[in-house]
Amino acid sequence: MNHQKNFDVIVVGGSYAGLAAGMALGRSLRNTLIIDAGKPCNRQTPHSHNFITHDGRPPKEIAILAKQQVEKYERVKFFDGFAVDAQKKDNGFQVTTDSGDVFSATKLIFTTGIKDILPAIDGFAECWGITVIHCPYCHGYEVRDERTGIFANGDAAFEFGSFISNWTKDLTVFTNGKSTLTAEQTAKLLSRNIAVVETEFARLEHDKGQLKHIVFKDGSTFSLKAMYARTTFEQHSAIPQQLGCEMTEDGYIKIDPIQKTSVAGVFAAGDNTTRMRTVANAVSTGAIAGMMANKDFILESF
Repeated sequence: MNHQKNFDVIVVGGSYAGLAAGMALGRSLRNTLIIDAGKPCNRQTPHSHNFITHDGRPPKEIAILAKQQVEKYERVKFFDGFAVDAQKKDNGFQVTTDSGDVFSATKLIFTTGIKDILPAIDGFAECWGITVIHCPYCHGYEVRDERTGIFANGDAAFEFGSFISNWTKDLTVFTNGKSTLTAEQTAKLLSRNIAVVETEFARLEHDKGQLKHIVFKDGSTFSLKAMYARTTFEQHSAIPQQLGCEMTEDGYIKIDPIQKTSVAGVFAAGDNTTRMRTVANAVSTGAIAGMMANKDFILESF
């Protein structure tokens, strides 16, 4: 059990970005606490791709190896739990966890990710991250040239439809209700043999997350190998906003090029800051946040 209460930096969120930040801080001789409950957003995804040296590995394996490597740095400690509150204090910040434990630090790094808001369609959540997917760079190669769907409407459907056509020509847009595509957008999709289906979904038939077909409310079905979906999201943690961190119009934590938020002493990295939702990007931005937090310490004391 960790009895230390005061740290140089507290990293809230211990997945890829948080572990990368922790490694940078450990190597910089900073007393660091990583608070994490072990529930990354991609925990249902069977394989991670487009991350050099780890292409095709299960995300959990990458995270386990990363944590093992970070644990070698004696100044980095771990706490199993959720951070539920943070307060600005004269000499830094105070963070409270769901177990009532209280820790303090001079600086904070939020690597808390986002929470997907999935539609209330039976089978959707079970397929999410497996065959209902969000990123062609992460998953597109594995379903290249397969019969594929796009679950989106309006401008998002047109953008996604044109984008995914790079990976497969057997593509259908499902608007799950009346289409809000413009006549011009619809004509362009049809000219590329991308059909637009407005029939509402009843459920997704699947086998342990492997999509078989869509069952529509009118009783008809449509077989698919995979389906890309544009879902809405919310921040997994409300603490950055409570501290006064400015947000972008899209709902991400606003950062500068070195991962600083609008609140002095607070950094953010990973999925909570960008649409570029990949393990590789999380690792990169987490490492930058850790290095820049350390640089701040040096500049403030030199």
